[in-house]
Amino acid sequence: MYLPGGRRVDLREVPDPEPGPGQVVVGMRASTICGSDLRAIYREHLGEGPEAYQDVVGGHEPCGQVVAVGPEVERIGVGDRVVVYHISGCGQCDECRRGYQISCTSPRRRAYGWQRDGGHADRLLAEERDLVPLPDSLTFLDGACVACGFATAYEALCRVALAGGEQVLVTGLGPVGLAAGMLAAAMGSPWVVGTDPSPERRALARELGAVDVAVEGDDEELDDLLGDGAEVTVDCSGAGVAQLTALRHTRRHGRCALVGEGGTLTVDVSEVLIHRQLTVHGSWVAPTWRMAELLERLARWDLHPERVVTDRFALDDAARAYEVADGGARGKVGIVSE
Repeated sequence: MYLPGGRRVDLREVPDPEPGPGQVVVGMRASTICGSDLRAIYREHLGEGPEAYQDVVGGHEPCGQVVAVGPEVERIGVGDRVVVYHISGCGQCDECRRGYQISCTSPRRRAYGWQRDGGHADRLLAEERDLVPLPDSLTFLDGACVACGFATAYEALCRVALAGGEQVLVTGLGPVGLAAGMLAAAMGSPWVVGTDPSPERRALARELGAVDVAVEGDDEELDDLLGDGAEVTVDCSGAGVAQLTALRHTRRHGRCALVGEGGTLTVDVSEVLIHRQLTVHGSWVAPTWRMAELLERLARWDLHPERVVTDRFALDDAARAYEVADGGARGKVGIVSE
C-alpha cells in the first residue's frame, strides 16, 4: 500500500521480499496508522529530511512474525514474534550506538514507511538489528501500538522522570495522548487530567480510563482541577495553543515534555519558563532499549495498548482506514491480518 498524497491510497501487487545478509522477512500481523503519516504523507508530501517520503510501502508501526531469515542472522529465528523499530540507522554513529536511531544523521538512515518499505503489506523486509521481541502475553496489535505511539509516550514520561504520586496533565487526547495517560497511571500517577477540543476524543479518553478527567482546556477550569499546576505535563497535540497550555499549567519547578509534532509556539519566556523555573524536554520517539523495557513492563502490568484501537481494517480496506484516521475523532486505527 502506497500513499501518493492528496488523501489517496494506492494498492499495488509487489513481489515478496527475499532476505539478504543480516535481514529477515516479517509476516505482517498488525500495522497501525500514525498521525505523522496523515500529516506528512497522506495529506501532502512535505518531503524533506526525516519526513521525506520516497514512494515506498507505507506504515511505520509494524508488528508480526518472522517467516524467513537471511545469512548472518544470529538473534532472531523463524516464528519469532517481533516489533519493528521503525528507523533503520547507520549503526555506527554515536546516536545509533546509544539506541537512538531516530536521531541518526547519516545519509544511510532510512525509516520504514518513509524511505524503505513499511508495514502496510503482507511481508516486510527488515534488518535484524531493528527488531525487538514481543512478549507472548502481548498481542500483535499491542506491539504495533508500541512500535511508535506508546514508546513515544513512555520515553517522554521517562524523560521527565515521572514519580509515583505526581499529578500529570496531558494536552491532546489522540492516540499518543491516550497512551501517555494510560502509562502515567501505570507508573504511579494518582491524578491524570487530559485536554482536547474534540468532545469525541474527550469521551473516548474517559471511557478507556486513560485520564481521570477530560476537559476542553480552559485555563480557569484547569486551575480548578490542578491548583498550582501538575508536576508533570506532556503535550501530545502538536498545536501551539495546547503546547502553551501545557507549559502554563506546569507547577513551579515542574517538568514538561513536548511530544506532538508540528505547531508554532509563542511563549513569554520570563513569565512562563524562567520565573517558574520549569524544565522543558523535547522528546522524539524512543531508543530501542527503552522500547524493549516498555514491552517487558506492559506484560508485567497486564496493560494492553490495543485498548486505544477503535477501528480495525484489512489491508484491502486501507483507503477506508486512512479516511477514518484522518477524521480525527477516533482512537488508533489498525490494519490487521488474522
